[in-house]
Amino acid sequence: MPIMTGRPPATVSPGRPPATTAADLEHVALGLFTRQGFEETTVDQIAAAAGIGRRTFFRYYRSKNDVAWGDFDEQLARFRASFQAVPASMPLPAALHDCIARFNDFPAEEEPWLRRRMALLLGVPALQAHSTLRYAAWRAVVAEFVAGRRGERPDDLVPQVTAHCALGTAVTAYECWLRDGRRSLAELMDAALAAWLGPVRRRGSAGGPPAP
Repeated sequence: MPIMTGRPPATVSPGRPPATTAADLEHVALGLFTRQGFEETTVDQIAAAAGIGRRTFFRYYRSKNDVAWGDFDEQLARFRASFQAVPASMPLPAALHDCIARFNDFPAEEEPWLRRRMALLLGVPALQAHSTLRYAAWRAVVAEFVAGRRGERPDDLVPQVTAHCALGTAVTAYECWLRDGRRSLAELMDAALAAWLGPVRRRGSAGGPPAP
């Protein structure tokens, strides 16, 4: 149960319709997190600002930590499906570049919200433990694909090294994007993936020697 901090609950603006989708609720929460701070914002305040009840909030999300991650589970399922759809003829580095770039491709209208979200995920200590679990799930998708291509297990060395490199590359692109407002996320993500996978292409594998 969230601890109240003494700040009065956020109120609904006059005439504001209640949030009716998970995306609406995310936007309300991200706005409050940005203005008040993540730890200072309670579930009750999010629900009040969204024009919904506390019980309705928990139908969408298990906690306010989950709101910061949005529909991550759905996106992760799409990420896995994108790897499953890769033609067998596509080289492994090209497949990694394509699927990771598409996973991190967002509509222009979502970018202001994405910027708020990533600033929270990368900068709020209270979210780091929660993020560790999400990052592990993301890496598992990459490791599964690499292992399948190499005839190995997902927890073998090369699939794990590749998955960690993939996550580090993507996170670095986001960090640069948050610092540099001149370049788009798509441009930075593509450049980061090319910096990692370019040498890999020349070696002929992702993260290690070619499988026999």
